[in-house]
Amino acid sequence: MSSPYITAQGMAQLNDELEARWQRRRDVVKALSAAAAEGDRSENAEYIYRKKELRGIDRRIRYLQKRMPDLRVIADTPDDSDTIFFAAWVRLETDQGDEVEYRIVGPDEIDHQKGNISLDSPLAKALLGKQVEDEVTIHVQNGRKTYWIIAIRY
Repeated sequence: MSSPYITAQGMAQLNDELEARWQRRRDVVKALSAAAAEGDRSENAEYIYRKKELRGIDRRIRYLQKRMPDLRVIADTPDDSDTIFFAAWVRLETDQGDEVEYRIVGPDEIDHQKGNISLDSPLAKALLGKQVEDEVTIHVQNGRKTYWIIAIRY
């Protein structure tokens, strides 16, 4: 089971997604009704496609409606901003000397393009509670990776 934590921005994104899914559902139902009115449904590609699309939309809506009430929004910054907690941006230096930056977020907010990593990931678990200049080592498929914490911000 994944962690029930989410940032305020993450919750706003989920609310926006749920709203957009409901709107898309209305549009798909209209298109489905029009396709159904054309006659034989067994050979009607538009009807078959819209039914499949509607199932996918309904599945995601059900998931969001079930998941969102269980989420705990963490909006406050911690008193100790020198220590890594949930929602921290962490700048790391790899053992090759490269710098990377990650934000520790809930599993519903993972976005590798933005640098968001899950609170449940091995790296985030290793980073929690650490401070600047601490060394963190995680075990990966090919061995292990070592990082040095060079900056923390909220």
